[in-house]
Amino acid sequence: MSRLPAREPLRTVYCRPTKAAPKVDARFVNPIREMIENEPSFGYRTVAWLLGFNKNTVQRIFRIKGWQVRKRPIGMRPRIKAVPSVAMAPNERWSTELCRVWSGRDGWTILALVIDCHTRELPGWHLSRSGKSTTAASALEHALISRAGTLGKVPKEFCVRSNNGLVFTSHRYTTLVRSYGLRQEFIAPHCPQQNGMVVHPDDQGTMHSPTRFRQHSACHTRNRRLDQLLQPQAPASGAGHENHGRGIRTSGSTRANSAGSI
Repeated sequence: MSRLPAREPLRTVYCRPTKAAPKVDARFVNPIREMIENEPSFGYRTVAWLLGFNKNTVQRIFRIKGWQVRKRPIGMRPRIKAVPSVAMAPNERWSTELCRVWSGRDGWTILALVIDCHTRELPGWHLSRSGKSTTAASALEHALISRAGTLGKVPKEFCVRSNNGLVFTSHRYTTLVRSYGLRQEFIAPHCPQQNGMVVHPDDQGTMHSPTRFRQHSACHTRNRRLDQLLQPQAPASGAGHENHGRGIRTSGSTRANSAGSI
């Protein structure tokens, strides 16, 4: 026998641990297999509760047999690259957004817009009272119909840019975008200028974001109240109030000066 090192214990040479293969009971395996074949999305807690088994036992069988429900892949959303993004041809990049529009008797409505970032045309839009994912999906389908003439997978993949709102990240909208062969792209958080083609107003000022609509509404309300204060009032009955009624009447310049002094 060869001489062992001085510091090497004998148990490392003679004692070789062996671990038996895990065993499972068939009376647990068969009902579990039948249930997960019928309902593949069920986890071990649901299966254990429905079958009346111990959840630790069911989890052990899931782990040994490889039946555990895989977790959803966790990754970053496709973001815009940190370089100037320029669309060099039509149908290369579309941008979409939701905004609020005052429709008079019907009150505030939601307008979904889809703009071509190269031609700056609006191939699709949809007006609705609700800002759900169906509103954005209808605008996208309208744009595809106006450009391709029919709904279906586009011949060449291009990008659809949007913000990180719940409407554009919903399962319904993302599934619809993929079904048409499009690629979805999201702006960076707190950077609305990356979607500025549709967020900011165009030359005619026909498109506004919700923030600009609120600002416009506030300015309109403030100016309307100021005009009401400066409007001439009818003089009251009696000679003593003639000067009072005459004093209320102001010209345009006087009205502007009084508005500035306020």
